[in-house]
This record gives sequence, C-alpha cells and structure tokens, in this order.
Amino acid sequence: MATLGDLERSVMDVLWDSDGALSAVALRDELAQRTAADAGKSLAATTVLTVLSRLENKGFVTRDRETRPHLYHAATGRADHMAELMHEVLGGATDREAVLARFVGQVGPDEAEALRRMLERK
Repeated sequence: MATLGDLERSVMDVLWDSDGALSAVALRDELAQRTAADAGKSLAATTVLTVLSRLENKGFVTRDRETRPHLYHAATGRADHMAELMHEVLGGATDREAVLARFVGQVGPDEAEALRRMLERK
C-alpha cells in the first residue's frame, strides 16, 4: 500500500472527516482553517489539485468527473487505511507472533476487551 506524506495525510483527514465530496477549493479552505496557527502558510488551489491527483493515482481518492469543479471523496475509510497499514507491518515481520504479542501487551483494558469480543465472533 502506498504511504502518505504529511500534506497528503492532511488532505485525507479532511476528506475522511467530511460528510460528502469536496472541491479542491473547499479542501484548501478547510486545510487553512485547520492550520490557522501556522499563519502565512496557506496553500494554492493548484497545490491541492496536485496532491489530489497524486492521491487519486495511489487509489486513495476518487473524483466525480461529471461536475465542475470536480468533487473528490475518499475511496476508502480511515479505519480501512489503518487496518491495511497494520497488515503491511505484520506482513513484513519475520516473527508475526512476537509483533502481535508486543502490540497486545501495549493495549489498554478497554481495547483488550474489544479485541476479545472480535476474536470470539471470528
């Protein structure tokens, strides 16, 4: 799975948090609001379009080609992406059981209970 750079992750966070598809300008405006503390670092719409194009090529976003301006939305959810990252890490481990044991050893009681319930259903 392709990894995300900092700006790509910021764009994906906006898309994952949105209720619907967004234009590049709407994405730029939302990013500006989220990074208001970084005064003077506003992005150009063309920069956002470039990031969206890269994300589309990586399979993270899709766009509605029928509308003008194009509207973009996440191809999959945040949880799907995170799960895929976890599988990727496990896939690269020479000792998967040790990695899983380390992970489980670091989860809190609520997360451990959630894991138990999920494993029982599986």
